Amino acid sequence: MSQEQAVGGEAVNDAAAAVRRRIDALWRIEGARIVAALARASRDVGFAEDLAQDALAEALVQWPESGTPDNPAAWLTAVAKRKAIDAWRRSERLEERYRAIARDLEDDDGVAWVPLEDDVLRLVFTACHPVLSREAQMALTLRVVGGLTTEEIARLFLVPVATVQQRIVRAKRTLAAARVPFEVPEPNEWGARLGAVLGVVYLMFTEGYAATTGDAWIRPDLAHEALRIGRILAGLVPGEPESHGLVALMEFQASRFPARTTPDGSPVLLADQDRTRWDRAQIGRGRAALRRCDGLGRGRGNYALQAAIAECHSTAPSVDDTDWQRIVLLYEALGRIAPSPVVELNRAVAVSMATGPAAALAIVDGLASGGALRGTHLLPSVRGELLVRLGRTGEARSEFMAAAGLARNQRTRELLEQRAAGI
Repeated sequence: MSQEQAVGGEAVNDAAAAVRRRIDALWRIEGARIVAALARASRDVGFAEDLAQDALAEALVQWPESGTPDNPAAWLTAVAKRKAIDAWRRSERLEERYRAIARDLEDDDGVAWVPLEDDVLRLVFTACHPVLSREAQMALTLRVVGGLTTEEIARLFLVPVATVQQRIVRAKRTLAAARVPFEVPEPNEWGARLGAVLGVVYLMFTEGYAATTGDAWIRPDLAHEALRIGRILAGLVPGEPESHGLVALMEFQASRFPARTTPDGSPVLLADQDRTRWDRAQIGRGRAALRRCDGLGRGRGNYALQAAIAECHSTAPSVDDTDWQRIVLLYEALGRIAPSPVVELNRAVAVSMATGPAAALAIVDGLASGGALRGTHLLPSVRGELLVRLGRTGEARSEFMAAAGLARNQRTRELLEQRAAGI
């Protein structure tokens, strides 16, 4: 191979890699809307997601040569719709659907792409239909709405990738077999599905707030999409306290995004954040949402209690001036209505600030002895911080290195390694 050929090959590879990055970014931002638009047309969420993936594969082939279209989301949607028509024509079925999409394609020339305002909400409710198990609901929604890969979902739930793939495939088949309509259900059907929807929306937000994998510590695009869906939900069910509680929680946490990273993307922990950079307008919206929740007079649930904890942080001028005693009480209440090892670990952190690290270490050691949170970096990282405050630096360094070895996010791993090296 000549030098010119080698250089030319490298240029082609660079162009293909650049297109791959562009497509990945596009999918993160527009994937849910593309799938929702296709689901509205095909009335089949599983089929719509498959079509979108086929269109992405075609983009990977065409765009390095032809360049990225002016409206890439419209291009992908139009290609996917044409693939749907080809599939229906080959199967000689669903003629009415074929004619409807054909008319749709005639109406838009493949350039204009404006899905209905609540298409993504319909997509969430369809993916959270009660014919699916809770695990399948979450996996499918995070895949088709959140745009997460199966590897990311597997790490989020601490299960094998193959398990997630099977859940998603089975969920699609189940929705198709049950002929689940692509629509927001009637109000009398919301009770059975709202809890699952809220849970999935918060999982999306959590992945955006603290990414489990990749080289970015936060993914604001995913978090803001979850918040947008949460606001729509709260507007549709204003009498449901937890919908307002979830919005309040996400508003409070999202308000910290401007201060959570340095310009180069490095993490900035809560104690080190410049609180003047927190979005005060968003904090105000969070407090208003929490007041709407309380105004319904039905008590605080899981999300509202978490929101109350976040409010304590959001309104405190500094870490030292935070009402840690109140936060401990709120975590105790949360642990009674929604017990989990993560809640208990967070309570331990609050206890360490309210009464000291020794009492908190006893809580953490109890979690460790019971095998809670095994395989995650959360417990050893907290234990390391407590040991530092107790002067047990050698043990602390070991805990931070163990936590770094378990962390799947590059920024988190670097932060823990730096913490170990700095002791």
